[in-house]
Amino acid sequence: MRSQSFDTHPEAERFQISLIRGAGIAFRIARARSLSQTVIQLSRRAISRTKPGLSKAELDLLFVEYHYGSDQAVRLRKYLNQRNQ
Repeated sequence: MRSQSFDTHPEAERFQISLIRGAGIAFRIARARSLSQTVIQLSRRAISRTKPGLSKAELDLLFVEYHYGSDQAVRLRKYLNQRNQ
């Protein structure tokens, strides 16, 4: 198997992969969810740091635009505006 990480010793990497493969599905799903949650939190924090004057709703729409595209952000904005009327 080709190494996946340039900064991890190949033997340590093989051991890590064997642990992951040996883990149950619930553990692996929990790890994936945790990683996804962390990435989302870091992205939201980066957006709020670069755009400190925006409201939470505006930051949420900017998050959608960055990660799902401007078309989805426009559709969401329209939906939210209609819902709030």
